Amino acid sequence: MKKIIILISIISLSVSSFAQTEKSTYKIVADNFERNYNANNFDSIFASFSSEMQKALPLDKTKEFLEGLKNQAGKITKRTFVKYEQKYASYKTTFERALFAINISVDNDSKINGLFVKPFKENNLPKMERNTTKLQLPFKGDWTVVWGGDTKELNYHVESEAQKNAFDIVIKNEKGKSYKTDGINNEDYYAFGKELLAPCDGEIVLVVNGIKDNIPGVSNPIYVPGNTVIIKTKNNEYLFFAHFKQQSIVVKQGQKVIQGEVLGLCGNSGNSSEPHLHFHIQNVEDMNIATGVKCYFERIMVNGINKTDYSPIKNEKISN
Repeated sequence: MKKIIILISIISLSVSSFAQTEKSTYKIVADNFERNYNANNFDSIFASFSSEMQKALPLDKTKEFLEGLKNQAGKITKRTFVKYEQKYASYKTTFERALFAINISVDNDSKINGLFVKPFKENNLPKMERNTTKLQLPFKGDWTVVWGGDTKELNYHVESEAQKNAFDIVIKNEKGKSYKTDGINNEDYYAFGKELLAPCDGEIVLVVNGIKDNIPGVSNPIYVPGNTVIIKTKNNEYLFFAHFKQQSIVVKQGQKVIQGEVLGLCGNSGNSSEPHLHFHIQNVEDMNIATGVKCYFERIMVNGINKTDYSPIKNEKISN
């Protein structure tokens, strides 16, 4: 799963110097943006763009972006002006499930000509090197790690702060293929529809269940994780599962689960080119400000050999 980038267009304009108090024009524009965003009035947000902004981000792309942001983060619950960053007014913005900085610039006609959203970084986040909770693999049978390890050659996720210790895992046949027939349909893939299980006891803190599964080979970069479950362990580790099959998740937010309990079915939603499990651990719930945590499983089989307290790597076949 590739790194989340939440970005609308940035239109260049002359740099101005502002005092660090919110100007009334910016407050009105930001208030309108928040109100329309929370009410799903995305057409109104598009109408507030300058003509250059509308060309850079057409209506369909604007809606796609805002719908993805809404699915991921929820509604805006609080917004605080922080400062001006050159031409942008920057707001610390609390959503139902995330914390972002929303930066807005406006032209002389009070139209938005620059808007981007980025993670708002706090300095007091917990530090965690590895999991201390004992974990089992979150599936039955033999699966193969296609991305996993500490180097870019083994694991492209290392470039993402939250996902740097992530695994992408599929099921392969004896010929090394992850699909039967021609691989055109999700049902051709051995992993598609397989049960995914809780690796330990914990609490469900996030469920996203309504994202469509992709056609194999076509990804959805708007909501990168696709259908998602996050489990909080007793040691405050956050276990992140991505790309579930649409409407297959059977657990609810706030529910307590036990090790081995079914969470849902493996799918191909989000930024995924074929059905697979993406799994990683992070130090806080919000992926956009999280740091990845090295994941070790208590006792697993790796290429037919028993391993204890082990973190698998690329091309290893693993099972409980």
